[in-house]
Amino acid sequence: MRPLIFLALAGVLAAGCAPLRSHQGYIVDADLVNAIQPGVDNRQSVLATLGTPSFASQFNQGDWYYIARDSRNYAFNAPRPRDQLTLQISFDQAGNVSAIRKSGVEQVVSVKPYGKTTPTLGRERGFFQDLFGNIGAVGAAGAPGGAGPTGRNGQ
Repeated sequence: MRPLIFLALAGVLAAGCAPLRSHQGYIVDADLVNAIQPGVDNRQSVLATLGTPSFASQFNQGDWYYIARDSRNYAFNAPRPRDQLTLQISFDQAGNVSAIRKSGVEQVVSVKPYGKTTPTLGRERGFFQDLFGNIGAVGAAGAPGGAGPTGRNGQ
């Protein structure tokens, strides 16, 4: 009986060490990605072929990005990227594909936060200074010089 319990306990502990794999983002189909050609395709054909991008750039001509990431972690550790594909599709002013760039996991950066608070320049303030610090510093509503209900100094 004792060896059976020991074997069951060892099995449960070994199962906790199995890697957890996950996929995030775009599901890449290499044939569809390779079908997009600069100078041939436009925004509508890319949308019909690859679907909605992961996100679009707010600058320039609005480049589209398709991002796929495979991660692995053990037990309660943070996931670490094993593989990543970032597909950037650039468009010219007419909306035609001008360039396609691919990058991988080498572009992934690990950002570690500094403690539990964000360091700031200036003096340190305590809880009560934050709570009561603005009393008397701002004009009261309706008082001369203070912002009234309209927000335009009582006008």
